[in-house]
Amino acid sequence: MTRVELVKQLLRPRSLFALAALAAVPILFAMTTTARAGHRNGTQIGLNGALSFSALNLAAAGLQFIAPLLLALVVALLGSALGAADRGWGTLRYLYVQPVSRARLLIGKWSALVVCCALATALALLAATLVGLAIFGWHPFHRLGASNLSPPTALGRLLEAAGYVLVCMLSIGTIALTLGLLLPGPAEALGVSVGLVVIANILDGRGSFDVTLPVHYWQSWTGLFDVTGAKNLGVGLAIQAATVAVALAVGLIVLTYRDPAA
Repeated sequence: MTRVELVKQLLRPRSLFALAALAAVPILFAMTTTARAGHRNGTQIGLNGALSFSALNLAAAGLQFIAPLLLALVVALLGSALGAADRGWGTLRYLYVQPVSRARLLIGKWSALVVCCALATALALLAATLVGLAIFGWHPFHRLGASNLSPPTALGRLLEAAGYVLVCMLSIGTIALTLGLLLPGPAEALGVSVGLVVIANILDGRGSFDVTLPVHYWQSWTGLFDVTGAKNLGVGLAIQAATVAVALAVGLIVLTYRDPAA
């Protein structure tokens, strides 16, 4: 099931275009700062202020830039398509007749989503690293106002950050997948998913309840490159895991008690 879902989704022009756009963003990001290679990026602070010192700096800054919305949009696009495609193509009833259990169908779709999320995250990170290597070179990770990190240390933390972002993206991806099973088509599921991300970002920081929002923790990984260290990574992972579990449970209920092919 997983292989079939991956082949169907990743070879679609829409998916290929979305992944290509995702890889293009850090490349354009680097090209606009070529003249500042080896120097601070204007008056920017944090990861953005140091992005022009090294390929590793660019990769971290690029991940911080695309993760909150663009990467989430691409993952939501893939998740909604995975949830709704079989119904749109008229093959879902055939899968039920085979028979393919509802649980196996959901696991297959979610496993494909995990691979798609990993591919999207890795693609963005790899594109930023390669273009950064060509423009800025392979140097220690520069930290504004603190000591530099050696390339091996920075690379390890960057991979840790990528893994954390992957789990965060799975939360919105799983929601989009479930909405794809529930709503009439992938466009509706994508629209609702993106709307939820936008609303959650607006609400974040406006009350004590924001600690329950998955998006509240999406940028917690940036602390891995600070002197003070990352905070709330464990809580963030727990919130993302709970979101995924609830969304999968709802998806299974949808497949069990409602005929999505209707």
